[in-house]
This record gives sequence, C-alpha cells and structure tokens, in this order.
Amino acid sequence: MLSTKNTKMTRRIPLYITLLVVLILSTVACSKQEKTEEGIIKINENGLPIMQPLPEELPQLSTAFVQDKKYGASLFFDKIWSEKNDNVSFLVAKNGHIIYENYMGFANKSADEKITRETPLHIASVSKVLTATAALMLIDAKKLKLDQKVTTIIENFPYPDVTIQTLLNHRSGMKNYAYFTFENNNWDKKKTLTNADIIKVMVEKEIPLERKTDTGFSYNNTNYAVLALIIEKITGLTYAEAMSEMIFKPLGMDNTFVFDKEKHKGNVAPSYKGNNMEIGLDYLDGIYGDKNIYSTPRDLLKFDTARYASFFLNPDLIKKIYQGYSYESKGLRNYGLGIRMVEFEEGEPFYFHNGWWHGNTSSFINLRKEKVTIITLSNKYTKKTYQSKKLASLFGDYPFKLNNDGDE
Repeated sequence: MLSTKNTKMTRRIPLYITLLVVLILSTVACSKQEKTEEGIIKINENGLPIMQPLPEELPQLSTAFVQDKKYGASLFFDKIWSEKNDNVSFLVAKNGHIIYENYMGFANKSADEKITRETPLHIASVSKVLTATAALMLIDAKKLKLDQKVTTIIENFPYPDVTIQTLLNHRSGMKNYAYFTFENNNWDKKKTLTNADIIKVMVEKEIPLERKTDTGFSYNNTNYAVLALIIEKITGLTYAEAMSEMIFKPLGMDNTFVFDKEKHKGNVAPSYKGNNMEIGLDYLDGIYGDKNIYSTPRDLLKFDTARYASFFLNPDLIKKIYQGYSYESKGLRNYGLGIRMVEFEEGEPFYFHNGWWHGNTSSFINLRKEKVTIITLSNKYTKKTYQSKKLASLFGDYPFKLNNDGDE
C-alpha cells in the first residue's frame, strides 16, 4: 500500500510535468534557432531573424593599453570639443570595452536638459548602417535576395533594373527624393512626405533615372527610403517595429528608436544651428530608413560589437558588405553595402559612415581589424564630428596622425 507521502507525490507529478512542458514550449515559441553551416540564425516568434549579443566577451584589454589610449582620446576630445557651448556624445571602445566617453552640452536648451550617456540623439545617415543590416539579415534568412529586383516586391515600382544590391551600394541611378519632390511643385510642402509617397510621386510625375542603373555611384537617400519599404513588405511590420524586433530589443538598445513625427514631435532632442537657434521640422521629416533613428553611443556600441559574432551573417555576405562596388572614377573612397570606406594604397581599409540632418551630425567608425568603435553624435551643427577619424591612428595603420595637441 502506498504511503500518504507517496500518494501526494504521485498527484503532484502531472502538474510538475505540465508546468515544465509549458515552460519549454514558451521558450521555443519566443525564439528558435536554425542551424546553418556557417552558424546559427536566431528566429523570433514572427519568423524574423534577430541579432544576438556576442555569446562570449572579446579579449580583455590590459590596464596599460586602456590608460594609454584613454589619454590619447581625452587629449583629442579636449582639443576638438573645447567650446563651452558644444553639444556632443562621444565614445571610443575596443573589443566592446569602453576606453573613453564624454557627454556635454544640451539635449534641449530651452528645457535646460543636458546630454547624458542615455540621451538619444538623431543619428542622421548613420541610420543607413542599421537599415542595411536589417535588409542583409533578411537576405541571410532567405527572405530576400541581393540580386532580387525591387519590382518583384513593390507594386508599380517604375525602374525595372533596380535590385536590392543597387539600393544598398547606391548604384540604383535614382534621383534624390528631396530634390524631385521639391521641384516643379511635385509635392505640397505643407504635407508631410511619407516613404510610400516617394513611390507615388515617382510614378505619377514620371521621374526619370539620374543615370542607368548600376553604371556608377551616386549617394542617394532615396535608396534607403525604398529599402525601408522593402523591409516592411517582407516582415509585414512597420519599419519601426521591424527594427525594434530584429535589432534594438534583442541587443538591449533601450535608448534607440525610429522617430515618428506625430508621436515624438516635442519629445525628442531638437537640433540647433551653430548659433544655438533651434531648427524646426519640415515636410521631409516623415521619411525613414535613410535617417530618423535616434540612439546613443552606448547603444550603437552594442550593435557594432554584436556584428563580430561568427553567426551574425554568413561569411560570404560579410565580405560583400566590406568590398567596394564603384571604380568608374579614380580615388580612394568607395561604398560597400551600407558602409563607406577609404581604400588606402597602404594600410588597412577605413570603414565608417557619417551623417547630417538639420543640425544633427554623426560619425560611426568601425575599425574591423582592431575591433575598435568610435562614435560621435551632436545635435548642434558642426563639422567637428567628422574629425573623429583622426583617432583611428591610435589603434592601427591609418594615415591620420595626431600630435600631442590632438591636431592632424
């Protein structure tokens, strides 16, 4: 005969097993992993690929190394950002470890709100790096193809030879929407332009290509506005939702979001002219993909560090990101898939992306060989932001030289 104790245990087992099964099923429902030869692609409950933080930390930095580089970075910062009325967020890191960071000035001058490490600022065209990443993740997950024509995704798209790749590397030949919507009264400037409106104007006004597709490079915001529409079509989500699900939330980028003109107007850090005059919004501030992401240096560091994971994208796709596509004209500058580059005759290629929108300027530098990230954001117009490239020489073989005063 079973004891009372054993009888109670027998009654508890089904409940225990049930709870365990529910827990396992919940975990599987939240995310699953698809194994590939190259690594593991993590898929969420909506069937979307999501970025993952590095499973293991990159090598620790020695105290001597950190002190040396911190000294050089601080000298540079104090020299470049010496004015008391500068607005800037600045970070230098290696192997995901922050070496130096500094935050100064106003996020909102009229409200007396200072910039801190948690203050999201408009990252302007650095948004293209994240938009490209989302598109490349969809390609890696076999939901898109690099050579896929846009006409197969967007109904009534007027340019039959434009592909995902020619959007990513700015070789589509399309005109800049900021120009063709402004010209000939093609758009009512009192109405906020949307990404979908860009296609509508292209079709209705019969906007011609600037040049034949894939015959030359022309940096053009239209390419990434269209990429954002493609991300929406493929995911079934808004661009903001897709970026949040695929990149921001999985990486813990808690201070990063896509700007919504109606939702966020008056609730984000405004931008300023050099004389501290606030710059208002205009009819182009509803477009995303090419711009309109707000973030912080620390969040962008999480993003950049995660891209070193062996399972981030397949190796062939990684190579395609960091190769140049436009050699019609002589020069060192080129563009990959969502990243700018300078291919020096000697030394390492220099990978970066700058941005400018209204009074916002940004610089995102990714020294891949050295695993160094340098990020500078400002919401007050200045070209100082772009001098951050000089710090590359602190870490590797790059022809940007610093003397003791931080000058080139």
